[in-house]
Amino acid sequence: MTTRAATLARAADLCASFEAAGAQRIETPVLQPAEALLDLYGEEIRARAYVTSDALRGEQMLRPDFTVPVVQMHMAHGAEPARYTYAGEVFRRQEHDPSRANEYFQVGYEVFDRENPAAADAEVFCLFETVLSPLRLRAATGDIGILTAAVRGLRTTDARKSALLRHIWRPRRFRSLLDRYAGRIKPSKQRLELLAGRAAAPDAPLIGKRSQSEIDARIALLHADAATAPLSETEVDLLDALVNVRETMPFAVQQLRDLAVDMPSIEQAVARLSDRAEALAKRGVDVDALPFEASYGRTSMEYYDGFVFGYYHPKRHDLPAVATGGRYDALTRRLGEGAEIPAVGGVIRPDLMLMLEGGA
Repeated sequence: MTTRAATLARAADLCASFEAAGAQRIETPVLQPAEALLDLYGEEIRARAYVTSDALRGEQMLRPDFTVPVVQMHMAHGAEPARYTYAGEVFRRQEHDPSRANEYFQVGYEVFDRENPAAADAEVFCLFETVLSPLRLRAATGDIGILTAAVRGLRTTDARKSALLRHIWRPRRFRSLLDRYAGRIKPSKQRLELLAGRAAAPDAPLIGKRSQSEIDARIALLHADAATAPLSETEVDLLDALVNVRETMPFAVQQLRDLAVDMPSIEQAVARLSDRAEALAKRGVDVDALPFEASYGRTSMEYYDGFVFGYYHPKRHDLPAVATGGRYDALTRRLGEGAEIPAVGGVIRPDLMLMLEGGA
């Protein structure tokens, strides 16, 4: 069994490696204000985080990750460019799988740099590749930005595009919405009754937290959506082809370029992927063998909006990722109160490294 002392020692070694790469060591409080996390993730995060409160500070959460507080710190006080490393515990509620840890260590490396995003992506990926190489892990890569660009380019209403963008990280819900917007799924009986004004008696009492004005606004949105023309089969087929791209990086770039002929909205995102492949190759990565999945990261990387990556043991499918990371430019915009800066980073779990090495 991996001991806490061994985990702390490995975390210190990883931080030292990141400091040698130019990172500044930082710390963030274990207790984080809940407001920012709720704004980012919505009420759903309550099911995944430990929440407490006090009279002075209001609702607080035990730190569910480091990225949000690191971004907040940098946007308030950081210089440019900047590189940070940190180590500490994160806390995640586990209500369904008792085998998954609810408290574990992460060591991170983050880069805030405007000059060359592709080079910064390659820097982070290659640094992780170096420190993890003795474990012979399987790398996975993707790019959330390509799918979001495709959704933004759909010929439909802003409301529908916003709904799809909100659910990119929930593939089943995204699929359901896409099929409904394409007219492949008939409206439910309840929705038809609501649209027809037969959902409730005029004098029915209000139950729940929504006001009458909020209910009326929601019904108006449903009426507007019902009057919207369905997505074309061509657009849906193109989206399906995009999310199913799963190749080595050079072949993925070519497939996506072919799709961009009919989906011009993804051209810039595909160009960024191509630039990243070149930057990785310059650092010695064998991109001809590097896997790329257009849908990778859609179930677990909610604040990433571009490059995403992870490292997994090729045989221990029961284990979570040993390391994950990606680009989160939009997060700096949301937390920067008008300011923004390209940012990319990742985290490693030292306890899993030790477990796979057979360490103490």
